Amino acid sequence: MADYTAIVEAGNALVELLRAQLTPEPLANRDTIALCSPYESAAHQLTVHLYHIEEENHSMTSGYETVGQTLQRRSPVQMLLRYLVTAHSQAPVPLREADQHRIIGAAIQTVRDYPVIPMQYLSGSLAEERAQLHILMERVPMEHMLKMWNQTTKDYKLSFVVQMTGVNIASKRERTISRVTDLTVQTRPISGGGL
Repeated sequence: MADYTAIVEAGNALVELLRAQLTPEPLANRDTIALCSPYESAAHQLTVHLYHIEEENHSMTSGYETVGQTLQRRSPVQMLLRYLVTAHSQAPVPLREADQHRIIGAAIQTVRDYPVIPMQYLSGSLAEERAQLHILMERVPMEHMLKMWNQTTKDYKLSFVVQMTGVNIASKRERTISRVTDLTVQTRPISGGGL
């Protein structure tokens, strides 16, 4: 089961997928795609920013699982992650909008073409457990997008949201249980007249 590092490993997997699909065209350098805030993107042309985390299927992840004869471990937490993917063009001003449109278009195409991130992009505990990370472009109202950008002094940049599921974090909490070893059953006759 994936460790607490699963969140960063999931973000890195998404970045590696985008790097593989967006270079050398429309972006020449893989390092211009990064897991970072869109507000601090000095040298980056595509940023992937984790902006929201929530627990998925809370009722499914409560309780304990048996992992041995006398050992139980708390169920893993299943996470739903939301990333803001933003284009940042380094082109001259007259070409900047078109360049951002090409970058975003290629990123959307990649998310659509790979609804499950291929195993070769996974690392660490996600690779060990052979996690299935599902991604999709989430429909987000424009007002919500503008609110994310209005919290800064930066101008709005062309962005979209990627939702990721399949990220589980194992619990370290365990408990020892005892098994039933003896069972005594006593019977006694029923008194009184029956039917």
